[in-house]
Amino acid sequence: MKLGKSAILLAASTLALTACGDELGEVESRETIRSVGSSTVFPFAKAVSESLARSNPELPAVVIESTGTGGGMKLFCSGVGLDTPSATNASRRMKASEFADCQENGVVDVIEMQVGLDGIAFASSQGGIQLNLTPKIVYEALAAAPYGGEQTTQTWADVDPSLPDLPILVYGPPTTSGTRDALKELILEVGCESNPEMEALKEEDEDKYDQVCTEVRADGLYVDQGEQDNLIVQKIESNENAVGVFGYSYLEENADKVQGLPMNGVDPTYENISSFAYPGARPLFVYVKKAHVGEVNGLAEYLTEWTKMWERGGPLASIGLVASPDDVMAANLAAATEYTTLDGSELK
Repeated sequence: MKLGKSAILLAASTLALTACGDELGEVESRETIRSVGSSTVFPFAKAVSESLARSNPELPAVVIESTGTGGGMKLFCSGVGLDTPSATNASRRMKASEFADCQENGVVDVIEMQVGLDGIAFASSQGGIQLNLTPKIVYEALAAAPYGGEQTTQTWADVDPSLPDLPILVYGPPTTSGTRDALKELILEVGCESNPEMEALKEEDEDKYDQVCTEVRADGLYVDQGEQDNLIVQKIESNENAVGVFGYSYLEENADKVQGLPMNGVDPTYENISSFAYPGARPLFVYVKKAHVGEVNGLAEYLTEWTKMWERGGPLASIGLVASPDDVMAANLAAATEYTTLDGSELK
């Protein structure tokens, strides 16, 4: 997979265009299919848009902005006019609060497609630091206040004596990223809940529980590296003691530069993610405004193009997407072609 640099350039040029004002935004949205959202889904969406352009050169271009999952949801739910995005990519499921924002702003019919799976990979440079991680280890190393106490760890050995006596330095996603949300839910909370007192705290004070279990240290040992995961790859490649957190697809793309670190003794591989044996496995989504299907030229064809490319062994698998289980894929094929919409009751 060689999409990293071109993905950055396309995102940057698109952001420059949309920054020119509302008038340009309206013109652009009529001549293009506009999609925003997750940096993790970005390479897959870009591949789908390029495939669509090759097979249907008469259709408008798909312009994709890498805004992060949270930022994409805000843009997507801002309204249904042609000056708003038709689609948003997400590395976690839409939240109930985001769905409510959509409804309030007139985005009442939202199509949800799970386009595949990904894993939150922990990695180091080839030949770099080796760590046998668990959610508990990651939580105790990265939490701002582990189990409500003071964060005093400076080295991995401080967290667990079996780990190297090397400084903790982790480059990871920002708070606007769906990867950060998944890190909290799939790893940090699981590690936090290894302490029985945290379950009681959750019952007594959910806000305090969220703070204790998901707030990441801000003393420089966890470095928020922004929305571009390939920048994290560059950081860990240049520092053999650094650890990076990003989507599995970036691990596969850069397999000659970085190595995956096991979690609970399970390596972040295609097979382990597809079976959910790897603890950091997560679904990836594309959300589309049903009101724009038929109004934005080429949008229906864009959805169909996803379904042609997301199967096991298909074009998206070759660049790191893990195919959904067969029953999930069938349900999402129906969503992509019959335009079934969310009712919001299943969202959290």
